[in-house]
Amino acid sequence: MKTRIALAQINVTVGDFAGNVAKIVAAARDAHGAGAKLLVAPELALSGYPPEDLLLRPAFYTASAAALADLAAQLMPFSGLHVIVGHPLRDVGNSPTQGHVNANAPIQRGVPPVDTFNAASLLVDGKVAGTYRKQDLPNTEVFDEKRYFASDAQPFVFELDGVKYGVVICEDAWHASAAQMAKAAGAQVLLIPNGSPFHLNKEAVRFDILRARIRETGLPMVYVNMVGAQDELVFDGGSFVLDAQGELVAKMPQFEEATAIVEFQNGAPLRGQTNGANNANNANSGMAPELSLEAQVYAALVMGVRDYVNKNGFPGALIGLSGGVDSALVLAVACDALGADRVRAVMMPSRYTADISTTDAADMARRVGVRYDEIAIAPMFDAFRSSLAQEFEGCAEDATEENIQARIRGTLLMALSNKFGSIVLTTGNKSEMAVGYCTLYGDMAGGFAVIKDIAKTLVYRLCHYRNEAAAFGKQNVIPERILTRAPSAELRENQTDQDSLPPYDVLDAIMRMYMEEDRSLAEIIAAGYAAEDVKRVTRLIKINEYKRRQAPIGIRVTHRAFGRDWRYPITSRYTEPVE
Repeated sequence: MKTRIALAQINVTVGDFAGNVAKIVAAARDAHGAGAKLLVAPELALSGYPPEDLLLRPAFYTASAAALADLAAQLMPFSGLHVIVGHPLRDVGNSPTQGHVNANAPIQRGVPPVDTFNAASLLVDGKVAGTYRKQDLPNTEVFDEKRYFASDAQPFVFELDGVKYGVVICEDAWHASAAQMAKAAGAQVLLIPNGSPFHLNKEAVRFDILRARIRETGLPMVYVNMVGAQDELVFDGGSFVLDAQGELVAKMPQFEEATAIVEFQNGAPLRGQTNGANNANNANSGMAPELSLEAQVYAALVMGVRDYVNKNGFPGALIGLSGGVDSALVLAVACDALGADRVRAVMMPSRYTADISTTDAADMARRVGVRYDEIAIAPMFDAFRSSLAQEFEGCAEDATEENIQARIRGTLLMALSNKFGSIVLTTGNKSEMAVGYCTLYGDMAGGFAVIKDIAKTLVYRLCHYRNEAAAFGKQNVIPERILTRAPSAELRENQTDQDSLPPYDVLDAIMRMYMEEDRSLAEIIAAGYAAEDVKRVTRLIKINEYKRRQAPIGIRVTHRAFGRDWRYPITSRYTEPVE
């Protein structure tokens, strides 16, 4: 017998139960209209993911339970449609670990959870027909699920059209036991709701992991991932179906909302039988095109900015445009995310700003079509120097004067933000954040750090990609001279970044090996990098932790960013030996 299964790759918002229910109902309507009998939504689709410490509030579970009941009722018109939906669950009155639970009892922080679960329920004809509770709880990188959830050890298998389907949730599929338990319970197909955030090369890792499960179980798998951004995390979608041999049968697009239909016959996915459901953002072909690394990262930045600005209700964005490569990339991303009419660029030249910087900034603003203003900071800088002249008498100029200029610019941008409501997007990259080549309350002032996890060398690659990309309408939006001139903060005469930093290809390699790969200093030196550079860069990473703790959050694109998965102490006397 043939059965159509719908994959609902949707963009939900944490805590927006009504809005998330509406998204799931819309996907169900499309699926039912396309003849699907089963729809799979992502992990915690009902609440949004990750809810973090909202999961410590009993009222959040009460709201989730009410939303689940509302969703079941709204699905009743789609007779016979089976829907798998992820949601947080407080197992009131039926806890497998401790029996009856008072729904209003506080959830104690620091105490291992016993009655709260990361769950997925099967909804059929207005009722909850069964619930699966996640078994393997991730507690690495950006995940902290053991803080919130108890682990279960029971499979959930249901039958539809003579085929038995087993449900496992996200991390469950990264380990052998849950999938094997589902097979032992009779499952012939595995359904895997996911909240799997994007990072570089994550898609290949997913395929490798799922194919390992298929080799162990021999079961085809339906992997449904959410799409959209939540604070610093971006979920890329890219949902897919693998057959019992581990071959890719269907793949949905990355960074796009979509609902796709995959046809199965007696539990086996049929090749060439994949099509989109009846909505504007469907997956019309069975296999979405592969994206280059640069295309994936750029799309992640665009989605990260769009969702952060829109979901938090900002009318638009402000960017301090310098004529340099970092602010150029941020401006391009912001325009592609929000539209030029919601973005404003402000150039704030000083006596050290080169004429070509002002020219190039104005040129780029014209190319992308944003409002562009210039506010000279020389009079304000002179006023600061005059006010401090007596205090600084006899002292040579140094970074103090440089930082004053950066802080004037930060103050102006924040004043415009306060007055007009737009969020300031900061323009510092990962290389600068690593070594502290940034000014507290200056260029770090703002609400969202767009390229905080983008190394300087990748910044250039993304700029070249954006200039060549046809998908965004306008090409060559970044003037060529911005990409060819030496980078400079322009805070003193004839300044370049390499006056005080190693070349960026060297800095970025050392940063990657030390910070992202946890390589020792000796290993980095053995890889061919000068001991002096290695010691210098790693020392700068260590001593600038206090700055990063005060930086705005930013979009994560690597498997380890300066954010929730980087937790080094500010106060520390530990020095790693070189040998």
